[in-house]
Amino acid sequence: MTKNTLKILSFGAGAIGTYVGGSLALAGHEVVFVERPQIAETLRARGLRLDLSLDARRETSAAELLPAADIVFADSLNKALDYGPFDIALFALKSYDTESALEGIAPLADKMPPVLCLQNGVNNEPAIAEILGPENVISGTVTSAIGRRDAGDIVLEKLRGIGIANEHPLSERLVRAMNAALLNAKLYERAVDMKWSKMLTNLVGNATSAILDMSPAEIFGRKDLYAFEMWMLSEALSVMKAQNIAVVNLPGTPVKLLAFLANAPLWLRPLALKKLGGGRGGKMPSFHIDLHVGRGKSEVDYLNGAVVRAGKKENIPTPINLLLNETLQAMTNHEISIESYAKKPLKLLASV
Repeated sequence: MTKNTLKILSFGAGAIGTYVGGSLALAGHEVVFVERPQIAETLRARGLRLDLSLDARRETSAAELLPAADIVFADSLNKALDYGPFDIALFALKSYDTESALEGIAPLADKMPPVLCLQNGVNNEPAIAEILGPENVISGTVTSAIGRRDAGDIVLEKLRGIGIANEHPLSERLVRAMNAALLNAKLYERAVDMKWSKMLTNLVGNATSAILDMSPAEIFGRKDLYAFEMWMLSEALSVMKAQNIAVVNLPGTPVKLLAFLANAPLWLRPLALKKLGGGRGGKMPSFHIDLHVGRGKSEVDYLNGAVVRAGKKENIPTPINLLLNETLQAMTNHEISIESYAKKPLKLLASV
């Protein structure tokens, strides 16, 4: 290892963990993944597969393979930490898995490195800070779109980048390492601006798509649902303004344009349809996937629910976010059937 080489602990070999950790490993950094025993055993046998051919800078049309001999796959955090000390840990789990992960981290907190939190939502960093201390948490966000074929097997679907808050002595070093690994990283002076701006992009067309079983393109193709989504975003923007949180553009992501569209005249809907409705291609949003594969979990309370809770503190009404949060949670918990609102936008709109 050289003085510029990072020793990295990655929590999980999911889409983001594999993309970021794998890209850094390809660039010569030392990476240890901690995974569930069965998955760790599988990865030890075949290693990682990263299809990054979308990025022309990599000058390849094939997936890059990282053999298991070059990476450590540990089946418990305790075993993973034996390979330390680490410079940084990558934390890119779904928000609904944060609590259980932190329960496992707490007894080993004194051995943990600082954590780069790449999760969606705005409440994960405070939860991690309660265990490790705020001085050991770095806020981050990923705007590149990554498809997961299997554990440790991903495809880069849209190259955008990574944001890292400039709030830790390691932040600038991480950005340099990530840019050398072609991850398009950028520093942000205020973590809160970066994280809430990313949450705006996660809110649009997400919960509504899951509840109605409609694609974002279908949603933005209707004037009434378009207005509904813009109302939802306007609530989030009002909550941000009350907290003195600024909208900032993220790597490859014009969030300020999204904020403009939230309060723009309806005749600009074709622009929104082009920018928002067609941005995912044929891929459904994460809330829809989680609900319709029967995962029994949803991040809606960490996104729309976060807007509702912040709105209550600031005395700002958030009826659309409340409706979406409560409805999708009820579907996830089997309190109402997922067919209740399927292809029935008028029924949802009547609930406002």
